[in-house]
Amino acid sequence: MGKVRITVVKRTARKLLERYPDLFTGDFEHNKKVVSLLVELKSKKLRNQIAGYITHLINRRAKLEARSGR
Repeated sequence: MGKVRITVVKRTARKLLERYPDLFTGDFEHNKKVVSLLVELKSKKLRNQIAGYITHLINRRAKLEARSGR
């Protein structure tokens, strides 16, 4: 089993993706910079967790679209 993500990470990542869908890509480093610009976080770990979850969601969405033939 993988790591469990806390609710704050999931909620924040989904809100950011909903508000700014065009700013994020499948690249973690890019997403990390965008998250730090959009959200004021004091913790690097929390920023990285949010950026990682956004990257995961983007890549999962792309994989599902590729399978369905879109």
